[in-house]
Amino acid sequence: MSDQHQPVPGPPRPGADRPVPAEGTSTAPADAASGGPSPFGDLTARPVAEHVAVFEAEHDRLQRELSTVDQL
Repeated sequence: MSDQHQPVPGPPRPGADRPVPAEGTSTAPADAASGGPSPFGDLTARPVAEHVAVFEAEHDRLQRELSTVDQL
């Protein structure tokens, strides 16, 4: 056995195990609640300055959805 330490491979890169989507298809993850595209799916393609507006819009949508729960 050698006294030298061998490097240990790290975890796989995020997304490395996912297939590359066909051209013209969406890479946005589906929203678990609606099954539609996630509002955060294209966040990495947007300028950072727009991120706050995206999160605020989703927060408002979730508040509206949750406000209907008490009415059931």
